[in-house]
Amino acid sequence: MKISRGVEILELKFNGAFIHPTLLWDQEMAVLIDTGCSGQMEDLRKAMEEVGVSFNQLKVVILTHQDIDHIGSLPEILQNCGSHIKIYAHELDKPYIQGDLPLLKEGHIENPPKGKVDETLKDGQELPYCGGIRVIHTPGHTPGHISLYLKQSKTLVAGDSMYSVNGILGGIHVPTTLDLEVAQQSLKKYVDLDIESVICYHGGLCTVDIKEQIQKL
Repeated sequence: MKISRGVEILELKFNGAFIHPTLLWDQEMAVLIDTGCSGQMEDLRKAMEEVGVSFNQLKVVILTHQDIDHIGSLPEILQNCGSHIKIYAHELDKPYIQGDLPLLKEGHIENPPKGKVDETLKDGQELPYCGGIRVIHTPGHTPGHISLYLKQSKTLVAGDSMYSVNGILGGIHVPTTLDLEVAQQSLKKYVDLDIESVICYHGGLCTVDIKEQIQKL
């Protein structure tokens, strides 16, 4: 689903529903925000090619957090792209993504997906890719959860800080959130942003009355 020029929501099957990685691109490169589940790299490749972006253009992966449906295809991507790709994540979730510590919610899994994080991100940091990407540290769902504000298209990539249903923001997903109070405080960081679209990893796109919805939450 196209959001604006160079911004596309990808759709992958997950537990009878869908998850929504975000793809950004320009003439120089492509950026993937979250990687889906294990074994979905070919689905990602196909989804990218359907919007006219070659997998070879992928130079950056930004992980919003450590959950397995967000980092699942990271090992395959690293194996295929090697040193040509740079992986970003928040410093607090880095050791879980790299396998230095067991995943907070999937610690029982014997061989969880893992991969090297090249650079850690901090709240307020701006990445120069695809018109500018602002990092917003939004802990609660996990300690190192981040959201991303795409400056050019005024789009908020909310990760799992919120979910949506039929274009309406549903707020925090309580069963999968580690610290509800912290997660609620994190939502306040969105209030002053000029947001035209919100992409929730679970639920997809929201474009109607965004400011009012966020204030209500």
